[in-house]
Amino acid sequence: MFAVPLADHAELRPLEPWQAAEFLANMDRSRAHLKPWISWADRSTDLESARATLQGYADRQAADAARLYGIWLDGTLVGGTMFVTFSTATGTAEIGVWTEPAGEGRGLVAAAVRHLIDYAFTTRGLHRIEWHTSPANIRSRSLAQRLGMRLDGTLREAYLANGVHQDSEIWSLLAREWKPTP
Repeated sequence: MFAVPLADHAELRPLEPWQAAEFLANMDRSRAHLKPWISWADRSTDLESARATLQGYADRQAADAARLYGIWLDGTLVGGTMFVTFSTATGTAEIGVWTEPAGEGRGLVAAAVRHLIDYAFTTRGLHRIEWHTSPANIRSRSLAQRLGMRLDGTLREAYLANGVHQDSEIWSLLAREWKPTP
């Protein structure tokens, strides 16, 4: 297995079905924090559903259509990042992230996303990365901007979260705009 250092005592690694208990613990610590922004925060509520979430990503990774990685800080899973979608046919991928409060403010998510962007553009030759977020999620919008993404537009009331239709901003970055960190 590989691990990519993100900072002192922090690393990015694949998150796989055998880690369902650790993922469930992270979701339990994160749920209230994530619920306003992430519609799937309530999907992994027991070991079986956590394993199913991770297995779904493993199956999609086997089809080269998605990938899931965890961010560990001092040996504890504090969040992660993923290719929500990944298509070599269209040259487009969507990146998503989550973190619990213990993982915020350290630059870990930004460092992890930079690795995914670099992999998508440099290693896999993709053309476009997308980032979907709520206009009210200031941390997510700020990260998109820091990564050099541009706002393509807002889809009004595009998804249902907590019983309320939410707007979704679509940010993007093209391969020719990417400036890898040395």
